[in-house]
Amino acid sequence: MKPVLALMAAYLVGGIPFGYLLVRWKSGRDLRRIGSGNIGATNVLRTAGPGAGMITLLLDIAKGFVAVWIAARLTGHSALWTSAAALAVVAGHAFPLFLSFQGGKAVASFVGAFLYLTPLPLLATAIVFVVTVWRTRFISLGSILGAATFPLAVFLIEHPPAAVLAASIAGGAFIIWRHKSNIERLRAGKENVFRFGGSKA
Repeated sequence: MKPVLALMAAYLVGGIPFGYLLVRWKSGRDLRRIGSGNIGATNVLRTAGPGAGMITLLLDIAKGFVAVWIAARLTGHSALWTSAAALAVVAGHAFPLFLSFQGGKAVASFVGAFLYLTPLPLLATAIVFVVTVWRTRFISLGSILGAATFPLAVFLIEHPPAAVLAASIAGGAFIIWRHKSNIERLRAGKENVFRFGGSKA
């Protein structure tokens, strides 16, 4: 029963739409109807400013971490169930019950979840993300390359239980899949270029 509760809690925590709530509170607007329509930190930054964007990023990371922490406490730190909870919180952000399953790309929640599970590989992947964004100015490309290299970093650095490695592979693949529209824009040369405090096509 406790593993089921852990997964339900992870999904529901993941579904808390902090970006949506912040923009709604700040301007009264529906974040899903402005900018890219995404409820994550990047769209919040572009539509509501860097302060709101940073708060959203930190809260979304925190909910990923907390969800896996709760699962660990409920299941005796089971590798299987904490790994499943990591995927559940990511799914909760991407398909939140509270917003009719219309959520974000779940990168920050993914970061928070695996910050608990595999912190050192996540740090290595963060370097890939930062260097990619610094060189190209595409946040989406940094997220895609980070997600693609993350399972390898987990395997090489952690040599983890099979459940953790499987979750890293599934989570990374999910993040890439969620960026399918960004991949299309990157190929077409139409992806938004990152600017702190805004973007331009």
